Amino acid sequence: MKQSQITYWCHTILRSQIKPEGIYVDATMGNGKDTLFLCRLAGTEGHVWAFDIQTQALETTKALLSENDCIQRATLILDGHENMDRYLSSETADAICFNFGYLPGGNHSIATRWDTSLKAVQKGLDILKPGGMMSLCIYSGGDTGFEEREFILKFLKELPADKYTVILNEYYNRGNHPPLPVFVFK
Repeated sequence: MKQSQITYWCHTILRSQIKPEGIYVDATMGNGKDTLFLCRLAGTEGHVWAFDIQTQALETTKALLSENDCIQRATLILDGHENMDRYLSSETADAICFNFGYLPGGNHSIATRWDTSLKAVQKGLDILKPGGMMSLCIYSGGDTGFEEREFILKFLKELPADKYTVILNEYYNRGNHPPLPVFVFK
């Protein structure tokens, strides 16, 4: 069922909440599927900034965007998501997407880490416009996934309620540490 995939839910919520033709950030480019989704939302007037530390992710995303005639709508950056503030100013993004973990089909020893991911979320909240939103697909497991999940969730729980709304979802009837879709509204 497509509807049960975490990325499906995140895309559905994003599409329903953010304005089209805005400025969007894919903080974890991966294979480019979120980047493509955001490029389609960006249309001809908006723009997407996508980050990853792996050349393979950048090349795969570039090919996917080219195949779908969207490459001109994106800036692909070979850099860590914790450095997004080097490229975007405060309160400029309408939406920011995160998919934590490792590159699907890639080397599992190269994965997001709690320290850089937490910095990226903090910087992303500053870059996010008032009225904007952040989606976070938090995957557990592996060597760093549980630790990353705990640090990110602790940080999000402590955000001031008068400035942010944090919605944590869960796959309630699944075992084996299913992913957590989280949405932050500024």
